[in-house]
Amino acid sequence: MNDTYLDELNEVQRKAVECIDGPVMIVAGAGSGKTRVLTYRVAHIIRKGIDPFNILSLTFTNKAAREMKERIGKIVSKGEARNLWMGTFHSVFARILRTEATRLGYPTNFTIYDTDDSKSLIRTILKEQGLDEKIYKPSLVLGRISSAKNNLLSAQVYLQNKEAIEEDRMSGKPKIGLIYDLYHKRCFKAGAMDFDDLLFNTNVLLRDYPDILNKYQDKFRFIMVDEYQDTNFSQYVIVKQLAAKFQNICVVGDDAQSIYGFRGANIQNILSFEKDYPDLNTFKLEQNYRSTQNLVNAANAIIKNNRDQLEKNVWTSNTEGELIQILKAHTDNEEGQIVAR
Repeated sequence: MNDTYLDELNEVQRKAVECIDGPVMIVAGAGSGKTRVLTYRVAHIIRKGIDPFNILSLTFTNKAAREMKERIGKIVSKGEARNLWMGTFHSVFARILRTEATRLGYPTNFTIYDTDDSKSLIRTILKEQGLDEKIYKPSLVLGRISSAKNNLLSAQVYLQNKEAIEEDRMSGKPKIGLIYDLYHKRCFKAGAMDFDDLLFNTNVLLRDYPDILNKYQDKFRFIMVDEYQDTNFSQYVIVKQLAAKFQNICVVGDDAQSIYGFRGANIQNILSFEKDYPDLNTFKLEQNYRSTQNLVNAANAIIKNNRDQLEKNVWTSNTEGELIQILKAHTDNEEGQIVAR
């Protein structure tokens, strides 16, 4: 098949797809055809003779990964698309841990605890330690442990971290470090990891075992990360380590669409990407195919007030569209109801 699929792209999209060597950042404004660019870029790398086994593509949902694989399969072949390492951070690194877990003392058939499993274990620990569940709410304790793991603080390090200890003391929960330590030991003893461990333990593997780092650096010669503005510190470190050897890393995102700060996402990952890779190629997808002119203009007017941002000029050739209505809500509940209606 020839490269006619590239003719479906606008000029900037095409340049972003064709630039496959070295570090690349694609700043994708809303409705700018980001998924198409991602899909065609992976397909283009395969068409250039790269084995799909050597391509790692990290998405934020399994649904997005499935859809992209289907689209890629239509350009190359379904067999080649199937061989891609494509999925969420958690699903891809769980797959790696299934192979390498024994190096960390876990069985390869380790259990993955969901949120309910984790909360149940925390309740057991609270009961054994005689701690009040109303003060140490399991969801709050789990959130604190999750935040520590996403910042690569092990239970051992947490217990020696003056800032964390002081924060817990000030909030009236001085035993969180102890609970974290017991929680970690119980999970390990049960041969179990929670969702945050999938990233935390991948970091430990890459940090402490140079042969494993080397193995996966050689394997993943081309790395792509979608929604890079929503990555946390743990994800940032994994990607940086894996890409260090060949530096064929492409991140796609939009600082103006970062929504996971409450879950530990660090907007600085995308804002500082150029500092990590000074010879970066940047492509800005600025044409919005989805929205009316009134919507695009209103969004631009709000976004321009952001203190730190990646400069871009989102525009559309669509019609002006209806004027925007402003609805006032007195509470967050009322706001939710208005949006739902």
